[in-house]
Amino acid sequence: MATTPAPQAASRVSSGRRLIFGKPTDDGKVKGVRLRGVRSFGNGGAYGRRVAVEAVNGAVRPNGAAAVAEVRQVPAPPPAASVEGDDSDAFRLGKFVEGRLVYRQQFVIRSYEIGPDRTATMETLMNLLQETALNHVMCSGLAGDGFGATRQMSLRKLIWVVTRINIQVDKYSRWGDVVEIDTWVASSGKNGMRRDWIIRDRNTKNMIARATSNWVMMNRETRRLSKIPDEVRQEVLPFYLDRSIITAHATGGDRKIEKLTDSTAEHIRSGLAPRWSDMDVNQHVNNVKYIGWILESVPLDVLEDYHLTSITLDYRRECRQSQLLESLTSMTMTSSPPAEPPLPPPLASSLCGSDLHSTHLIRQQDDKAEIVRACAEWRRKEHRGSMEQL
Repeated sequence: MATTPAPQAASRVSSGRRLIFGKPTDDGKVKGVRLRGVRSFGNGGAYGRRVAVEAVNGAVRPNGAAAVAEVRQVPAPPPAASVEGDDSDAFRLGKFVEGRLVYRQQFVIRSYEIGPDRTATMETLMNLLQETALNHVMCSGLAGDGFGATRQMSLRKLIWVVTRINIQVDKYSRWGDVVEIDTWVASSGKNGMRRDWIIRDRNTKNMIARATSNWVMMNRETRRLSKIPDEVRQEVLPFYLDRSIITAHATGGDRKIEKLTDSTAEHIRSGLAPRWSDMDVNQHVNNVKYIGWILESVPLDVLEDYHLTSITLDYRRECRQSQLLESLTSMTMTSSPPAEPPLPPPLASSLCGSDLHSTHLIRQQDDKAEIVRACAEWRRKEHRGSMEQL
């Protein structure tokens, strides 16, 4: 087996129109490789054409050309010493807890993830849920070449698609806050999978949001739904955890969301166009993007005066970039008690029932084909003390 020589420091001498790489000799000269066509970059020197030098498996390729000689790579500088008590590395990768059945990851809320009220948006939370789920698959060692697909799924050209998701929020974090997200998976019927999440405030450890979702498989070429192959089932079975954070009754899983029409919708926004950046690697609009389109038809005074505390999305079909969309909304007053038991104090007082209920529909503008049905709960901001006092 060939051995790789230890990295050696490389000297660089700029002289005229030459750039020399190599190792200094005892007499101070440099013996190495000359790359012509490079001007010196000394004080007052003119800036000329640069040569990009790329090291590929120990060989150097200037400007992508074939390797011209053996040039040793400059060793990377040692990592900066960690400050005592600094746990910044904890935010880069998650970890498994509860015997590798639960995946946990922490995130800092960034400035571009907050809305006009200075708190994280619903889209931000949904994106964090999606990121945690994908990292769960990646860190489990199951990841194939797809968007959260396992190896056996990739071999069979299968991908996961979400059919329904429900998220309930009791407190929105602010810019700079750190949240901790747990996620796990379980079976859902014969050919589905359920994924649940818990979002906690890292400092208080209080649960501030929770979510559940249902997923099925689709062939990425035919775009038809597929049964879960036995080989895939055996891959994911060791990671199943039979635990529900939200019951099916609370998410509305036991009832259908009303379909809005032109006559039943109070607000309609047309001409919504998916952008290239709205697409994901599965070649359709990412499921999180529909939140923004739903809010496009919600009255401005509702967005200003109410918090979106719960939303359920029922995905009916895929959406591509070439399709123009319409967003329909209907709002009703409600004061019904929550279907879920209240959270432990100090959060229990905030779950006193919603002030508004809304129904939504995202459809194609030309043929009115349904894409997403949704329903949501809203609470007045002055009634949500836990949200205002962040």
